[in-house]
Amino acid sequence: MKKSNIFGSGDKRKINQDWFTGKTWMKVLSEKIKSEDQDIYHVHFEKGSRTKIHAHNGNQVLIATKGKGSLEIFRRYGSSKTNFKIKRTEKITLNEGDIAHIPAKVLHTHGSIDKKITFSHVAINIIPRKNALYNTTWYESDFKSEISKII
Repeated sequence: MKKSNIFGSGDKRKINQDWFTGKTWMKVLSEKIKSEDQDIYHVHFEKGSRTKIHAHNGNQVLIATKGKGSLEIFRRYGSSKTNFKIKRTEKITLNEGDIAHIPAKVLHTHGSIDKKITFSHVAINIIPRKNALYNTTWYESDFKSEISKII
Protein backbone atom coordinates (compact mmCIF):
# COMPACT_ATOMS: atom_id res chain seq x y z
CA MET A 1 0.00 0.00 0.00
CA LYS A 2 1.22 3.50 -0.85
CA LYS A 3 0.16 6.88 0.51
CA SER A 4 0.48 10.42 -0.85
CA ASN A 5 -1.16 13.83 -0.43
CA ILE A 6 -2.84 15.91 -3.14
CA PHE A 7 -1.77 19.21 -1.57
CA GLY A 8 1.69 20.74 -1.61
CA SER A 9 3.77 22.34 -4.32
CA GLY A 10 6.23 19.52 -5.08
CA ASP A 11 6.26 17.12 -8.02
CA LYS A 12 4.51 19.31 -10.58
CA ARG A 13 4.26 17.67 -14.00
CA LYS A 14 5.26 19.65 -17.04
CA ILE A 15 2.17 19.91 -19.26
CA ASN A 16 1.56 20.76 -22.88
CA GLN A 17 0.28 24.34 -22.74
CA ASP A 18 -1.29 23.86 -26.21
CA TRP A 19 -3.97 21.76 -24.46
CA PHE A 20 -5.13 24.64 -22.20
CA THR A 21 -6.41 28.19 -22.65
CA GLY A 22 -4.38 29.67 -19.79
CA LYS A 23 -1.95 28.84 -17.01
CA THR A 24 -2.50 25.32 -15.71
CA TRP A 25 -0.33 22.88 -13.80
CA MET A 26 -0.80 19.42 -12.36
CA LYS A 27 0.59 17.01 -9.83
CA VAL A 28 0.72 13.32 -10.79
CA LEU A 29 -0.79 11.27 -7.95
CA SER A 30 -0.90 7.83 -9.57
CA GLU A 31 2.91 7.61 -9.70
CA LYS A 32 3.13 8.33 -5.98
CA ILE A 33 0.80 5.48 -5.05
CA LYS A 34 1.94 3.13 -7.84
CA SER A 35 -1.55 2.89 -9.38
CA GLU A 36 -1.74 0.62 -12.43
CA ASP A 37 -5.47 0.73 -13.31
CA GLN A 38 -5.88 4.50 -13.58
CA ASP A 39 -3.92 7.69 -14.03
CA ILE A 40 -4.66 10.21 -11.28
CA TYR A 41 -3.81 13.93 -11.39
CA HIS A 42 -4.48 16.97 -9.23
CA VAL A 43 -5.01 19.72 -11.81
CA HIS A 44 -4.86 23.45 -11.00
CA PHE A 45 -6.44 25.98 -13.36
CA GLU A 46 -5.48 29.60 -12.84
CA LYS A 47 -8.19 32.24 -13.21
CA GLY A 48 -10.17 31.59 -16.41
CA SER A 49 -8.00 28.70 -17.65
CA ARG A 50 -9.61 25.55 -19.00
CA THR A 51 -8.81 22.57 -21.15
CA LYS A 52 -9.27 22.68 -24.87
CA ILE A 53 -11.99 20.34 -26.15
CA HIS A 54 -10.88 16.73 -25.94
CA ALA A 55 -12.01 13.11 -25.65
CA HIS A 56 -10.50 10.11 -23.86
CA ASN A 57 -10.47 6.44 -24.86
CA GLY A 58 -11.42 5.52 -21.28
CA ASN A 59 -13.80 6.89 -18.65
CA GLN A 60 -12.83 9.89 -16.54
CA VAL A 61 -13.95 11.01 -13.07
CA LEU A 62 -13.46 14.59 -11.85
CA ILE A 63 -13.57 15.53 -8.15
CA ALA A 64 -13.60 19.30 -7.55
CA THR A 65 -11.21 20.28 -4.75
CA LYS A 66 -11.06 24.10 -4.85
CA GLY A 67 -12.94 27.04 -6.30
CA LYS A 68 -15.66 26.97 -8.93
CA GLY A 69 -15.34 25.38 -12.34
CA SER A 70 -17.35 23.93 -15.17
CA LEU A 71 -17.63 20.82 -17.29
CA GLU A 72 -19.06 21.26 -20.78
CA ILE A 73 -20.16 18.36 -22.99
CA PHE A 74 -20.33 18.61 -26.80
CA ARG A 75 -21.95 16.60 -29.59
CA ARG A 76 -20.07 16.08 -32.83
CA TYR A 77 -21.55 16.62 -36.32
CA GLY A 78 -19.83 15.53 -39.52
CA SER A 79 -17.61 12.69 -40.66
CA SER A 80 -14.20 14.37 -40.84
CA LYS A 81 -11.80 13.37 -38.06
CA THR A 82 -10.02 16.72 -38.01
CA ASN A 83 -12.55 19.40 -38.98
CA PHE A 84 -16.19 19.11 -37.88
CA LYS A 85 -19.11 20.95 -36.31
CA ILE A 86 -19.90 20.76 -32.59
CA LYS A 87 -22.78 21.80 -30.35
CA ARG A 88 -22.66 22.15 -26.58
CA THR A 89 -25.26 19.84 -25.09
CA GLU A 90 -24.59 20.34 -21.39
CA LYS A 91 -22.82 22.76 -19.05
CA ILE A 92 -22.35 21.67 -15.45
CA THR A 93 -21.01 23.92 -12.68
CA LEU A 94 -18.48 22.18 -10.44
CA ASN A 95 -18.15 23.34 -6.83
CA GLU A 96 -15.76 22.03 -4.17
CA GLY A 97 -16.67 18.42 -3.41
CA ASP A 98 -18.65 17.78 -6.61
CA ILE A 99 -17.94 14.58 -8.54
CA ALA A 100 -18.58 14.14 -12.28
CA HIS A 101 -18.27 11.06 -14.51
CA ILE A 102 -17.35 11.51 -18.19
CA PRO A 103 -17.85 8.41 -20.36
CA ALA A 104 -15.18 7.37 -22.86
CA LYS A 105 -15.17 9.14 -26.25
CA VAL A 106 -17.32 12.09 -25.08
CA LEU A 107 -16.12 15.51 -26.30
CA HIS A 108 -15.72 17.86 -23.35
CA THR A 109 -13.82 20.71 -21.70
CA HIS A 110 -13.36 21.58 -18.02
CA GLY A 111 -11.63 24.20 -15.90
CA SER A 112 -12.04 27.56 -14.19
CA ILE A 113 -15.41 29.22 -14.80
CA ASP A 114 -14.32 32.78 -13.98
CA LYS A 115 -11.35 35.05 -14.65
CA LYS A 116 -11.34 35.90 -10.93
CA ILE A 117 -11.42 32.39 -9.43
CA THR A 118 -8.89 29.56 -9.56
CA PHE A 119 -10.20 26.01 -9.74
CA SER A 120 -8.72 22.61 -9.10
CA HIS A 121 -9.87 19.02 -9.37
CA VAL A 122 -8.61 15.50 -9.09
CA ALA A 123 -8.90 13.74 -12.46
CA ILE A 124 -9.07 9.95 -12.45
CA ASN A 125 -8.50 8.55 -15.92
CA ILE A 126 -9.64 4.93 -15.93
CA ILE A 127 -7.53 2.78 -18.25
CA PRO A 128 -9.90 1.05 -20.73
CA ARG A 129 -8.38 -2.44 -20.42
CA LYS A 130 -5.42 -4.17 -18.80
CA ASN A 131 -2.04 -3.23 -20.31
CA ALA A 132 -3.65 -0.51 -22.50
CA LEU A 133 -2.56 3.10 -22.66
CA TYR A 134 -4.97 5.87 -21.72
CA ASN A 135 -5.21 8.14 -24.74
CA THR A 136 -6.58 11.67 -25.08
CA THR A 137 -7.27 13.42 -28.39
CA TRP A 138 -7.05 17.21 -28.13
CA TYR A 139 -8.78 19.62 -30.54
CA GLU A 140 -8.43 23.25 -31.54
CA SER A 141 -11.88 24.87 -31.56
CA ASP A 142 -13.92 28.01 -31.05
CA PHE A 143 -15.76 26.32 -28.10
CA LYS A 144 -19.06 27.09 -29.85
CA SER A 145 -19.62 25.55 -33.25
CA GLU A 146 -16.57 23.94 -34.82
CA ILE A 147 -13.38 21.95 -34.42
CA SER A 148 -10.64 23.13 -36.76
CA LYS A 149 -7.89 20.55 -36.16
CA ILE A 150 -6.37 17.93 -33.89
CA ILE A 151 -3.62 19.37 -31.71
